[in-house]
Parts: sequence; structure tokens; C-alpha cells
Amino acid sequence: MENKILYTIIVHSENFAGLLNQVTAVFTRRQVNIESLNVSASSIKGVHKYTITCWTTPDGVAKIVSQIEKKMDVIQAHYFVDEEIFQREVALYKVSTPVFQSSQEASRIIRSYSAHIVEMNPTFSIVELSGSGDDIASMYEELKALDCVLQFVRSGRIAVSTSCFERVNEFLAHQEQRYQNQKI
Repeated sequence: MENKILYTIIVHSENFAGLLNQVTAVFTRRQVNIESLNVSASSIKGVHKYTITCWTTPDGVAKIVSQIEKKMDVIQAHYFVDEEIFQREVALYKVSTPVFQSSQEASRIIRSYSAHIVEMNPTFSIVELSGSGDDIASMYEELKALDCVLQFVRSGRIAVSTSCFERVNEFLAHQEQRYQNQKI
């Protein structure tokens, strides 16, 4: 992966069917693999937020974001490096309760990552961890070494910028002002 950096792309859009396909097609055309993808409602009514991570070059990410912004229902798109965002992932680890209870090491691992047991029964226990992708992967490797992991799943990245304002809010306020001025 020469000169490639992990970028987080945040896209704000209206919620219309087929837009996800259009956005992912931009990555396919540029032969860039999406590492994680999370889509959810945003803090703005009627606006959805896509959080996408990918490994690419600075020039590549700029072209991807430019192409995404050309999509009709996209309001705005921005890209960030890790230092410009606060990000988290969530993971669930289904572990064997008998193995888990017989190993003090498993309990120590869970405490060291500040993970939480959210379900426990005689057969299995569910452990939840919210944190960085590196912590999630590390805890998985440590629990796997104890041979107690039955299932494992992790979410895509969710992120907010570290700036004091949400760029899309300013953009929408500016658009609304332009619209109001045109009506006059």
C-alpha cells in the first residue's frame, strides 16, 4: 500500500433509494476498496450521514469526494485523516461461558479494555467493546488465544470531526439564505 492513507469520508445526503449504490459505484470505478461503511440518520431532519473508510492516496480521495458530491441527492462530502476526527467502532464477542468462567485471564482482558458483559447464560456470554479499531482487533486476538470466542462481529466506523462546527450545517444555512434572497 505505497503512499496510501486510511481516510474517513463523511457524506451527507437526502434519504433516497439507490443513492448508496451510486456512492459505492464511485469506489468501484476507481478500484478503491471500502474498508467500512456506516449509514444512519444525522442530527439534521431528513439528512442521512454515510461514514466510509478506505485506503487511498491524497489525490485519489480528493477525486472520490469530488465525484460523490456530483451525485444529485448528495448535499456535501468531506474527507478526513484520523487526526481530524473522533471515531469509534463497536464490537460484540460471543464467548463460551464455561471457558470464560474458568479463566481468570479472560476476565482480566475484558477489564483491561473496559469492555462490558451485556449478556450471560450457562452456554455463552456476550461482551461489548466500544473503542478504536486497533483495540477491538487486539481484544479479539487475546480472547481468541484463550480459545473461548464463539462469534465475533464489529461495526463500521462512526465519526465526528474535531472542528467546532459541522460543515454541512453552515452549507445548509447558506443555501437557505440564498433561497430566501431569491424569493424577494
